[in-house]
Amino acid sequence: MSVDLSALSHAPRLLIQARLKPLQGTRFQPTGFPEIGAAQYEGPHGEAMLLVESAQSLANRMEAVCWDKVADDWVEPLRGLSVIKVMDENGQPLTNSVLEAHRINSPYVLEGRDKTVFDTLKSELADMEEGVVDLRKLARVLLGLDVNALLHGVFLAKKELAGGRLRLPRALSGFIEARDTKVAASGGVKNDSVNPKGDTAKGFGNVPFARDEFVSPQIDAYFNLDLAQLRGYGFSSAVYELLVALALFKIRGFLEEGLRLRTACDFECEAVTVQRPGDFRMPEWAELKAALPGLIAAAKADARFEVTTVTYRK
Repeated sequence: MSVDLSALSHAPRLLIQARLKPLQGTRFQPTGFPEIGAAQYEGPHGEAMLLVESAQSLANRMEAVCWDKVADDWVEPLRGLSVIKVMDENGQPLTNSVLEAHRINSPYVLEGRDKTVFDTLKSELADMEEGVVDLRKLARVLLGLDVNALLHGVFLAKKELAGGRLRLPRALSGFIEARDTKVAASGGVKNDSVNPKGDTAKGFGNVPFARDEFVSPQIDAYFNLDLAQLRGYGFSSAVYELLVALALFKIRGFLEEGLRLRTACDFECEAVTVQRPGDFRMPEWAELKAALPGLIAAAKADARFEVTTVTYRK
């Protein structure tokens, strides 16, 4: 089975909007940040706005729907893609380049005593120590080692690797925001039935607390896929189409299975709209699941996908 990507042939961006609503009730808990708490701001027309989920967090969530933690591998439709697996000293799975925040630049990949990946990067990219960084070559090396980095970006901040100048921006990004928000104030108490007046600093005693959740008539997730950036890497059409389909899989997977953001923040998707280009039909998740094994097989020879295993030792 294949997916029709012809409407994207000359589009610089693919822009998608998904309308969300709380799965139960009306309240939801947004992401929070140190010192400022919830990210509330004033919209362009003076409306109360709220950042429900940041670009960084949404990237992590789109990556999470791609990984089978039980099998320690890509989910079934994505098997065969490149990835770096990290094992502990006992040979047990520790982490991997899909789930790591900095992907191939994870300290568990590059900072341990096992220099397999570091040495590969240094060897393959040795001609970039001076002069302009060849982004096409960097992208091709990453394609074989860590395909996930091509969509979500990477910064190889190591002076031994081209002076720390090797980086690719995000090609796939997203965020969730809510409009016309109002605070739903509530609270609770941690009860200690044995010693209500105990030392709360040590975990004893009754501890009352305040809690702010929010309500909104409009909650939207937005996704942006930079098609021009992906084309600029100069890959074959088979590799390019695979990367686009993989990005669509991540978006659909997140909207289908990844919307329980927190205990008090559980959404469902009401509608998906392609904002640009207007003539593109967003494939269903089932279509993408069926198409991706064939797309991976078609791109494999050119991409040279590898599953690299390293052992992390300090």
